[in-house]
Amino acid sequence: MKIQSFCLSSSVLTAAAVLCSAPSLAQQSAQQGPPLGGQNPNGMHIYLHAGLKTHGPGLHDYPQFLADWSKLLTDHGAVVDGSLHAPSTAELEHTDVLVIYKGDSGYMSDSDKAALEGFIKRGGGIVSIHDSLCGPDPDYIATLVGGGKKHGQINYTLEAEIPYSIVDKSDPIMQGMSNITISDEAFFSMTWVKDPLIQVLATAVIPGTPSAGAHKGEIVPQIWKYEHTLPGGQPARAFVWMQGHVYANFANPQIQTMLLRAIAWAGKKPITELVDYVPPARPARR
Repeated sequence: MKIQSFCLSSSVLTAAAVLCSAPSLAQQSAQQGPPLGGQNPNGMHIYLHAGLKTHGPGLHDYPQFLADWSKLLTDHGAVVDGSLHAPSTAELEHTDVLVIYKGDSGYMSDSDKAALEGFIKRGGGIVSIHDSLCGPDPDYIATLVGGGKKHGQINYTLEAEIPYSIVDKSDPIMQGMSNITISDEAFFSMTWVKDPLIQVLATAVIPGTPSAGAHKGEIVPQIWKYEHTLPGGQPARAFVWMQGHVYANFANPQIQTMLLRAIAWAGKKPITELVDYVPPARPARR
C-alpha cells in the first residue's frame, strides 16, 4: 500500500501532544492528584495505542482516532489513557483492554513484546483494528489475536465495497448488526492460529480489484474474537475488526456499537458496560 505524506491538522497535533506529554494514569495515581472532572472513577481502564498517520486524507487516521475515541470512551464511562508509542509495562499495569489502531504494529522491540505478553498473561484484553495485525512475523501475531498479516505482501483490496455477512448473529457483540456493506479495505491472505481456533463473527466476499487478483470471490473472515491462554498466563480475550482503512467508518452507528461491545467483552466486563453507561447527574448549582 502506498504511503503518502500529509500535514496533520493543528487540533489533532495538539490532542496527540497532550496525550503524549501528559502523565500516564499510573503516574497520575502515583502523584495522588485530584481525579479528572467528568471521568467515571469506577470505569474500565482502556489504553489506546495509535500511530502516526500513514495515508492520505480520510484514511488510516490513527492520531484522529486517539483524539476522538479518548473522548468517546470517557463519555461512555471508561478511564482512558493512550499514546503514539507502544505502551510500557508500567502503562499497562492497570489496563483492562489495549485497543490498537496503528499500521504494522507487529514491528515490536523485545521490551515491547515483553510488556504486551505480560499484559496478556495477566488476562488483559486486546482489540485490534485494520492493519494493526500486520508485521514481519504473522505467526507470532496470530498467537496474540488469532490471525496475522505479513508485511510487504500484496494482500489488500484497496478501497472497495466490503459486504459483511454476519456469521454468528447470536453473539452479544454483534447484537443489532446487520449485513451492511461499507466502502473500506479487506485483507485475504492471513496466517491463522490453529489451537484454539478463532470464532468468526462476520465474513466478506473479496471484491474484484486489481490488487485482489485471483482472490476475487473468496470468503474471508473480517470480524472475529479469540479466547486463548499464553503459557504460564491467565485466560485472555482478543477481538479483531479488519476494516478501518476509511476513518469515517468509525462513525457508523452499527460499527461504533460493535466496537464498544467488543471492548467491554475483551475486558471481561458486562457486554453493555460502555454502550449503556449513563453518567451521574451533575449537582445543582447554588
